This record gives sequence, C-alpha cells and structure tokens, in this order.
Amino acid sequence: MKPKTTTPTEESPTEYLEAAREGLAVQTAAHRSAWHFGEEETWAADLDAGVIVFSFSGGTTATAQIQVVGTYNTADGTFLWAWDHPSVPEALRKHAVLARQWGERTGQPAFISRKINCTEDDAWSYAAVTNRLANANGVYRGPAGTALFFVTFGEVSIARAEP
Repeated sequence: MKPKTTTPTEESPTEYLEAAREGLAVQTAAHRSAWHFGEEETWAADLDAGVIVFSFSGGTTATAQIQVVGTYNTADGTFLWAWDHPSVPEALRKHAVLARQWGERTGQPAFISRKINCTEDDAWSYAAVTNRLANANGVYRGPAGTALFFVTFGEVSIARAEP
C-alpha cells in the first residue's frame, strides 16, 4: 500500500512529517495483515544485492528490494544517515539522498547533518519522511548489535513453504 503522495512544498515540514508518520502506520498495518510483517523469526539484508529477506515459522519467506535510510546507535543516541555512511553501498543510498535534498529545500538540519544526536522515535520520523519522499512500500528497523538498521523496502514477494 502506497502512502498519500504530494509534492513536499504543498505542506509545511511539520505537516509533511506528520503525514509521513501516519502513512507509514497505515502501510505497516496493511503489511501485518497481508503477510504478518513484524512476526518474522529472522531477517537478513544483503547489501550487495540490495535485498532483505524475512523468514517465518513454517518456511515462508518475504523478500523485497531495499534502500538504506541510516543507522541509529543505541549506545550513544546518534543517527548516521546512509547518504554518507561508510558501510552503505552507493547504490543503496538513493532514498537517503532524497531525504537530504528535502532537508536542504525545507531547512531541516536533522536531514542535512551527517550524524545527529536524537531519539529512536526521531529516527523513525526520518525513516517515515524518507519512505514518503521515495514512495516506498514501507520501512523496516532491524537490530544489528547496538545499531538499529533503518531501510525502506519495495514490493514484497512471498514464497510459501511447500506442505
């Protein structure tokens, strides 16, 4: 399910962010209902292939193309944008670059500073705005040690396990 799209200039940055969060909540609820998003047993992202795979009990998998938004470090409360993240391949930075460009146009320092002090909820807001700007299909936040890995994802392919 795609969120409502408008050009970023039709709304104030605060209105855009609020609509992005609402749209992401709707998308997430639809994914939960359709393919049990959030109930996966494991997830794995292949940054070379730009793909995430969610594995569920019974052998069902859900696969989607991804773009990296950034990482949130739970140890120090910082968010590092993918547009300048040393561990993120150039090809997976496109959606994060859209967020930086939006931040430049709208005067939002959090979107144009490479690394910022923030809360995890702030990181969700950054991911929601990025999701909306890119007209992506949703956001996943996966744990990786003390980091939380935020990605947007595209259309989801479900492979049901054979009985």
